Amino acid sequence: MKNIFYFLFSLILISSCVSKKELVYMQNENLKNTSPTTFNNNVPDYKLQVNDVLSVKVLSAESELSEIYNIISPTNGFGVAEPGSLYLSGYSIDAEGNINLPNVGKLKVAGLTASQAQQLIQRSLNNYLTGATVVVKLISFKISILGDVEKPGYYYIYNDQASILEGLAMAGDLKLSASRQNLKLIRQKPGGSEVILLDLTDPALVQSPYYYLLPNDVLYVEPRKTQLKRDNLVVLTTVLSVISTGALLYNLFK
Repeated sequence: MKNIFYFLFSLILISSCVSKKELVYMQNENLKNTSPTTFNNNVPDYKLQVNDVLSVKVLSAESELSEIYNIISPTNGFGVAEPGSLYLSGYSIDAEGNINLPNVGKLKVAGLTASQAQQLIQRSLNNYLTGATVVVKLISFKISILGDVEKPGYYYIYNDQASILEGLAMAGDLKLSASRQNLKLIRQKPGGSEVILLDLTDPALVQSPYYYLLPNDVLYVEPRKTQLKRDNLVVLTTVLSVISTGALLYNLFK
């Protein structure tokens, strides 16, 4: 029985060893510390979709007229609007792809970028206001990060863009037990969802069209296979320990 325990203990030690290759991001022997290596990548232009929420702010000398477009969001004790209140007070894109502005009526913005939507609203309001300035922001840029990270959950992005690494940083980074080679990205499309596997150890990731996150993206981080093997061996060792204890008690009292 002792030999079995020694064997299992050795297996646990071997399976618990984590190599640097399993943990380090962006591995490439060609990277240098004397000169940068350039990876070309184009930031994707996000096209607005149904259920997205826009913040529309209108500034004008005719403040009494422009204020009807500016929905005031409730704020917390520090004067900052909560994400939930922004969602409730923003302009939601309906099932037909429209937002509904006072006086202007419905404007189709689905399929446009936020910048294009801003230009459309600006042109429409020029018919009602003189010298008005329109600012449009997407306020429903939310991502979900699940699996083997320090702080799984959903997070709001307050910039126009965010990379996968920035998203993982918001979730406290990956745990040591997490796989760096099989990160699942689930992305919402008008016709459904798409799933792709990404490798964080490959520097070419920065050239991927999936390197930058889009609203409603979901990241799922799998545990490493070695971690699963170690957990299974711990369970097996516990079971054998119980069996061994039972056998000893049986021989003692029989």
